[in-house]
Amino acid sequence: MADREAIIRVEELTVRYGDRLVLDRISFEVYRGEIFAILGGSGSGKSTLLKHMIGLYRPEGGHIFVSGDDVTTAEGELHRRILRRFGVTYQSGALFGSMTLLENVCLALEEFTDLPAEARRLVARMKLNLVGLEGFERALPAEISGGMNKRAAIARAMALDPEILFLDEPSAGLDPITSASLDALIKSLAASLGITFVVVTHELPSIFTIADRVLMLDGRTKRIAATGRPEDLRDHSEDPFVHAFFHREAWSESTQEARA
Repeated sequence: MADREAIIRVEELTVRYGDRLVLDRISFEVYRGEIFAILGGSGSGKSTLLKHMIGLYRPEGGHIFVSGDDVTTAEGELHRRILRRFGVTYQSGALFGSMTLLENVCLALEEFTDLPAEARRLVARMKLNLVGLEGFERALPAEISGGMNKRAAIARAMALDPEILFLDEPSAGLDPITSASLDALIKSLAASLGITFVVVTHELPSIFTIADRVLMLDGRTKRIAATGRPEDLRDHSEDPFVHAFFHREAWSESTQEARA
């Protein structure tokens, strides 16, 4: 993929929370149109990295470029314009419980466009149809299943036709069949709409189903443990930490020392 266009470029990103180092000078690229997964153990900095990539926080050091614009330094109208290129879903779905699915999807359209109300509702219906929720426009989040809530959250994230969708643990809490259905939806959207996906996950079945490439964070070193195709890392990595992750093996202090 060396000849592909990098839609996101992370350079020497360093993140601290107080005195605690979370990410140490990490650099990587995400290519336009791919499904890119961020992996790692608990506390490795996966969600922290995602929050910095979408501009919620400013890092201690380094830069994050989206289509050439620096998210880490942008302010004012440029910052708003960069953020409009993103759609984000969170692990909980984060839908507003007092609003119907249609009203939830309409929120971004009300905030960021001048479309009249009927046009906003039409766009929202189209987004819900794209994720398989036709006929559920008037349902409240509490009235539908967890998998349907995840789909509705993706529809809301697509309301402004973003270039990039960031998904934080999209399969969390779902049964295997529902999770597989959501994976199929992600692959379908990436193929049909050309959207770039950045997915934070630790679900191995989903990783092998949807991811074109993965980046694996190492919570011990605060750096990148590996990048590449998930199948290549599973089958060919000589790093015991990476091998243990992809083969669901126990990871102990003794294996850490062997790796060091």
